[in-house]
Amino acid sequence: MPPEPVPTDTAEAVATDEPARAGSLPRRLGAFSAALAVVGIIVGSGIFRSPPVVAGLVGDPAAILAVWVAGGLLALALGLLLAELGSAMPRAGGQYVFLREAWGDGTAFVFGWTFLLVNPAAWAALAVTSAEFLGYVLPLDEAGRRAVALAMIVAFALSNCRSATLGAGIQNVATIAKVLALVALVAMVVSDPAPGAGSLAPSPTASVGVAAWLTALVAVLWAYDGAGSFAALAGEVRDPARTLPRALIAGLAVVTAVFVAVNAALLHALPVEAIAASPLPLSTAIEARFGEAAVAAVALAVVVATAGALSACTLSDPRVLYAMAQDGNFFRGVGRVGRRFRTPFVAILVHAAIACMYVSVRTMEQLAATFVLGLVPFYALVALAAWRLRRRNAPPFRAPAVAVIATCWAAVALLLVGNALLETPAIAGINLAITAAGIPIYFAWRRLRRGAGAGTGAA
Repeated sequence: MPPEPVPTDTAEAVATDEPARAGSLPRRLGAFSAALAVVGIIVGSGIFRSPPVVAGLVGDPAAILAVWVAGGLLALALGLLLAELGSAMPRAGGQYVFLREAWGDGTAFVFGWTFLLVNPAAWAALAVTSAEFLGYVLPLDEAGRRAVALAMIVAFALSNCRSATLGAGIQNVATIAKVLALVALVAMVVSDPAPGAGSLAPSPTASVGVAAWLTALVAVLWAYDGAGSFAALAGEVRDPARTLPRALIAGLAVVTAVFVAVNAALLHALPVEAIAASPLPLSTAIEARFGEAAVAAVALAVVVATAGALSACTLSDPRVLYAMAQDGNFFRGVGRVGRRFRTPFVAILVHAAIACMYVSVRTMEQLAATFVLGLVPFYALVALAAWRLRRRNAPPFRAPAVAVIATCWAAVALLLVGNALLETPAIAGINLAITAAGIPIYFAWRRLRRGAGAGTGAA
């Protein structure tokens, strides 16, 4: 069936930064905050936790850097398509809106259902990682780390309920701080002009096969993920036709440069085996150069980076639930906007509550894999949506080679999911089951909506 009409912002509203209709969100994010939001969402725990996973799977230094470059190019390619879609449909909800326009109400609902159950895993992974590394500085047992993780989720959720401007201000400061911290750490690692022993030689046990490379790419895409979350803020960005493309392109370029520099610095300082064996290779490299006292500095950098990413995700991700509720694909109350602060506070609190449940039941690695494998298939559909919608929407920004990028993303998603079913069948199976469950739930929801509408009319 064709997609149902979706309420849109008027051109006047976009120009004046005022909401087009009651219950919509004001456009309060400028170009600077938007670009920092891209970097802030992406730079989190992944760059600290993924290098040992990639090194253990791939083993060869050149192949390690190739995986990180490939992940950056894939993220940039997806960012270009999201910029095109966002410039044409600058509404809160991002990927949910794009999927609804291109593939209909059912596909958008299944995405929203999957997002509801999978995306809070990213919040939990960030909070858990931040609390774990805070334990390097403060004496925290397992219960204490869980309590800190829960407290962080609640604190950032409440700050974003209070004000989108306050939330953006917090993430701006955190983003600048963590980028500077990463640059400083890289400088510390490479301050020794002589590379570490064996850093340029492949691991003797390395096997750079297709399966290992694709599994490593999942870990890398976890580190690079964030452009899709940023797109959910399209309805609150000023002058979206200009700001969205610039923010996504600039932010992803900065992130790719930083991530590749971090891994090049690690390969300069440590053998591949040491990177693979260390839970925090940056800490290992700096400890070898400056002694044990420097480890606390790395731990604090991880805390700042992950906390900043959690803050940015808390700002952006609940907009998907808000958009679903506004369309009638979720409980209407979740789409409420506070009269005083004009934020989607109910959607934020629902998202935070699910993330808090994840904190208590899963490890960081399980959370990361759940998040990536759960949403990668929808990234492929979003990429194909840009190709399909170009003629209909006449976007102000046009991504280059849209057909090539969309086809590549669809192929990558198919390879990643297929490889995951072979290499990590339990996690991949759970994600596919979650998505598949959304199909009958969608038809049940439609019947419920029709029944509620009939009841209201009879009354």
